[in-house]
Amino acid sequence: MESTVNEFAHGHSMRRCRYRGQAKAHIQHVLTAIAVNIERLSGLPPTADTPTPRRPTAFQDYLDQHEMPRLKSWRTLGT
Repeated sequence: MESTVNEFAHGHSMRRCRYRGQAKAHIQHVLTAIAVNIERLSGLPPTADTPTPRRPTAFQDYLDQHEMPRLKSWRTLGT
């Protein structure tokens, strides 16, 4: 944990904030943390295995057998 905080404070100049105000400083810290995480993830080796898709549920099989359209998932309705 200390190495992460040290990298954040020294490596990305987080000892001093660029902006005035707590809200702007918070945004700067969050965006910098996201950038640090992306930088770390890009250094990881790629995974060799691609996940296999899940089998359809019994209800999805029923819809397919009766040629009924599947409705979009509630998770993707907003997109």
